[in-house]
Amino acid sequence: MIGFMPRRPTPIHLTESERTQLRNWLRQSKMEARFTERARIILWADEGLSNKQIADRLDTRVARISKWRTRFDQERLAGLAADFRPGIAPKYGAQTRQRILEQLDEPVPEGYSTWSGPLLARALRDVSVHQVWRELRALGISLARRHSWCVSTDPEFAQKAADIVGLYLNPPENAVVIAVDEKPCIQALERDQGWIRLPNGKALSGHAHEYKRHGTSTLFAALDVITGEVKGGHYKRRRRREFLDFMNDLVDSQENKEIHVILDNLNTHKPKNDRWLAQHPNVHFHYTPTHASWLNQVEIWFSILSRQALRGANLRSVQELRERIDAFIQAYNRTAAPFEWTKVKVSSKKLEHKYANLCR
Repeated sequence: MIGFMPRRPTPIHLTESERTQLRNWLRQSKMEARFTERARIILWADEGLSNKQIADRLDTRVARISKWRTRFDQERLAGLAADFRPGIAPKYGAQTRQRILEQLDEPVPEGYSTWSGPLLARALRDVSVHQVWRELRALGISLARRHSWCVSTDPEFAQKAADIVGLYLNPPENAVVIAVDEKPCIQALERDQGWIRLPNGKALSGHAHEYKRHGTSTLFAALDVITGEVKGGHYKRRRRREFLDFMNDLVDSQENKEIHVILDNLNTHKPKNDRWLAQHPNVHFHYTPTHASWLNQVEIWFSILSRQALRGANLRSVQELRERIDAFIQAYNRTAAPFEWTKVKVSSKKLEHKYANLCR
């Protein structure tokens, strides 16, 4: 068995002036506890106590005793009072984040479609991948996350948006404001549904992955912005003739009232020569800006329809699909209420093509 001799502690020999100074530290009532502890360590070391004995008296680690003992031997009293130690100089400076942003604006290496942490670290050479991720997290940049959006390029975006929002917030008196759109190709899908028990005891509802198609149907819907009620119409296609047939039903149901209709820019809604609109002077069309159909409130209702009536439905025919939609519209209208439009000012956004522009 090979034994290891314990390392001998650094010997401490105090001068009379040093000993007096340390004892003064102990007597001062306002002296910080950290300095009185260091004074005791050095005074006991001067008396010949080992690091272990001093650590037991102070109920601390031996390494702590060794640290201050060594520092006093090197710097004397000045070492006990000096707490700041700069340590190792930081490896990454203030320019590291800017270098990462500039690299993100460079072309991606050949063979890759997007930048990643390892690719950035490899391109920068002297920045670790961990530091790359730290800087990106601090900037709120996720290289893997991708979103799709549609930015309006309509030069008259502000005017058209203001016109539609004005109808929502202050509709004309004795007039009807209707948001109209269509939801094409709604599928009638037949699939098994039920409950399944998981190994952990929990029960989940769901449907089978496989399904059978029974055809599609197109729904035209009109949302009364003032009352919140919805009227629907079912068609096989969504051509101009289907749109006009639906509009004729709407106009006939309003008894010659002034009607303001909010529509998107689909070509079936706005032909070059709209003879139907000329024949109905009481009907006024208001078109949403290009690529901004989200301003049409009926899109909100379509989302409600999908979530509450169509998602996961088991439908064995197109007729059953249409009956399901009609039943939902009836139930919805019993408690219908207008949507509260709170965004008064709507402005268009433009895409930034450089990461550095996002962080200015």
